[in-house]
Amino acid sequence: MIEAFRMQFRGLKAAFAREIRAYFAAPIAYVFITVFLVALGLFTWEGARFFDTGVVDLAPFFMWHPWLYMIFLPALAMRLWADERAAGTDEILLSLPVELPGLVLGKLLAAWSVAGVALLFTLPMWITVNILGSPDNVAIALAYFMSLIMAGAYIAIGAAASALTSRQVTAFVLAVVVAFLFTAAGWPLVLSGIAGFAGAGTADAVAQFSFLTHFQAAQNGVLELRAVFFFTSVITLFAALNGLWAAGRRSP
Repeated sequence: MIEAFRMQFRGLKAAFAREIRAYFAAPIAYVFITVFLVALGLFTWEGARFFDTGVVDLAPFFMWHPWLYMIFLPALAMRLWADERAAGTDEILLSLPVELPGLVLGKLLAAWSVAGVALLFTLPMWITVNILGSPDNVAIALAYFMSLIMAGAYIAIGAAASALTSRQVTAFVLAVVVAFLFTAAGWPLVLSGIAGFAGAGTADAVAQFSFLTHFQAAQNGVLELRAVFFFTSVITLFAALNGLWAAGRRSP
């Protein structure tokens, strides 16, 4: 069984290394990390009026993660497969003696790693709130952990969309639309509209499919296993769709 598992993911390391080199050999990763950090800083310090709240924690910081991930992470993932199709290298890649699950997971993990590096560079914010006061560091650590898992879900959506098309812009738009649906499903404005139209029970059911809903508990310092299960399920689902759509390009 272990050997069969290893064979299924043969090529994972090579695909991961190839994509990491592609991200950091070109300005892609550096531009993404810089713009993401600037945007997150502006939304935290200015948009959420951090210094006007009088509360020393990172709630205004984490509040923006789903909304910024919804835009930035599809942009990070849109090249993963679309570039291969546009350059005509996808058929060559898929004809190599490696298993498709390894290619899919290697590409996904590479983009996820870049997102993780961007998140790592936000640690000075955590240091800052500790200098200013005494925040709940356990809650902050939990929120970081769940934010990283949630980032993987957004990237999986972006990677799957990238496998559908040879155009990066098309992949980006498709991924943002899907990511928006998963995000906005838990937005109070949307839920109130659904409750008024279809009842509170329907609104509660819709909210269970929202990234906002499942990230909220972590922001409050509560680890919910159902939230971990939800995000990992989304990653698994879209990774499977990624593999299915990429397999359609494999020559018989």
